[in-house]
Amino acid sequence: METEPFPKGDPLMPRAKANSTDRMTSQKDPVTKLIRKTRQVTRHRYSPDEMIRIVMEGIRGDEPVSAFCRREGINANIYYKWPKDFMEAGKNRLKGNETHDATRGEVQDLKRENERLKQLVAELALDNMVLKKSLL
Repeated sequence: METEPFPKGDPLMPRAKANSTDRMTSQKDPVTKLIRKTRQVTRHRYSPDEMIRIVMEGIRGDEPVSAFCRREGINANIYYKWPKDFMEAGKNRLKGNETHDATRGEVQDLKRENERLKQLVAELALDNMVLKKSLL
């Protein structure tokens, strides 16, 4: 009569990994999907005005960053990214690197060119179709 080195119910016995991970994966997929979907739906997107207000409050320094991040419901990492973006945008604006809006004349020229190119593409597509049919 042979005895097994570990009884089947022994908690110290390592379990077979294939069976336990298969079960965990099949149970975890719907849960993971539900959690991910819930986070996406409940994620708060801040408007630029809200971001500026929060950044300016942080710059003022009336209270610790951790305190007002907690109050606003944002992660401190996100907060520290916003002032950097805020300052970078201001620096680019002062340097004049920002693109300017097109004038009315430029817009009309671009619309004319766009229409001309659309007609050209249509003609080429028609020519292409005629050539294909002639080869058959």
